[in-house]
Amino acid sequence: IALGMAVMIVSILVVTGFRKQITDKVIGFGSHIQISSFDNNYSYEETPISASPSFLNDLTKDPDIRGIHPFASKAGIIKAEEDIEGIILKGVDQNYDWSFFDNKIISGNLPDFSDSTQKLNILISAGMASRLRLDTGKAAIVYFIEQPPRIRKFIICGIYETGLEEFDKLYAYCDINVIRKLNSWNDTLVGGFEVSLTNPDHLEKVTDKVYMAAGYEYNTLSIRELYPQIFHWLDLQDINVYIILGLIILVSGISMISILMIIILDNTTTIGVLKALGSTNRSVRMIFIRVALPIVLYGMIIGNILGLGIGFLQAQFGLIKLPVESYYVSEVPVQFPPAALLVLNLATLVCCAAILIGPSAVISRIRPSRVIKFD
Repeated sequence: IALGMAVMIVSILVVTGFRKQITDKVIGFGSHIQISSFDNNYSYEETPISASPSFLNDLTKDPDIRGIHPFASKAGIIKAEEDIEGIILKGVDQNYDWSFFDNKIISGNLPDFSDSTQKLNILISAGMASRLRLDTGKAAIVYFIEQPPRIRKFIICGIYETGLEEFDKLYAYCDINVIRKLNSWNDTLVGGFEVSLTNPDHLEKVTDKVYMAAGYEYNTLSIRELYPQIFHWLDLQDINVYIILGLIILVSGISMISILMIIILDNTTTIGVLKALGSTNRSVRMIFIRVALPIVLYGMIIGNILGLGIGFLQAQFGLIKLPVESYYVSEVPVQFPPAALLVLNLATLVCCAAILIGPSAVISRIRPSRVIKFD
């Protein structure tokens, strides 16, 4: 029981940790909700929309919305010496929330677009820097394939690494005014808006609210709709946990049935004496269930200590490592959800108690005359 409880707790800690870390990383790149022009453009470059639409003021007053930031993207080819690579430049303004990248910078600094001297600074990923042999302070040439072709020279101010390879290998951050000039936009146009929420659990509700406020002219997509493949993968992990929990509870239940049957068979004479003295089948059954339940409780307590202890050690020291390219994280992540752990313990206790009712019915088949005579 202790081992099964520990396995169930570790499963919940790990899957919850995976979901939170990977979700946070995806949201860090695209925020919770994106608002863009409603059209048939499926490229990385958006159709421009107004930088101050009428619905913006109403959304900024909504308590569910933490912030709204404009952005614009443009595809290009970055060149360094003899190497080239495709790149998506994401332009942001001076008020952009860089909190996601605070602990992701491995070299250099975050760009400060409020400083006019940093207008042509660029933030690139570690993978891109490694493949192109670039470093902070060096220049990189970006070519934009259009008519006529355009070229911009950027200075690398920082290098980041998030572990999300499919994002890291594409995205670099620059000033949104650079994208505007490349697209011949004026200051009143942007590619879209990123909406961040105060509580991610309200994502669907707030997405519907933003959609109704923006109207039919704009396309409103949640982060789950923008990157469904990642969230479907996370949902599959949840299914695995449900299967594990079911199997472990089944194994623990079978163990409890075996324990109770051994206790009953070892005390058949006592059962016969109790029934001969007038005890009912129900009262005798309750005695044995009360004997077995403390075993369940002790096992659950030991399992909780073991499972939470393993989770704490992993959270503090990162003992178990993972390949980043496959799992998006460098070590097994853990998260401690109090509500889920409480429900797990209560559900395990109720299931084990319910399972004990079946084998305890054997007591009703024991006849006092036979077991006492046999003794």
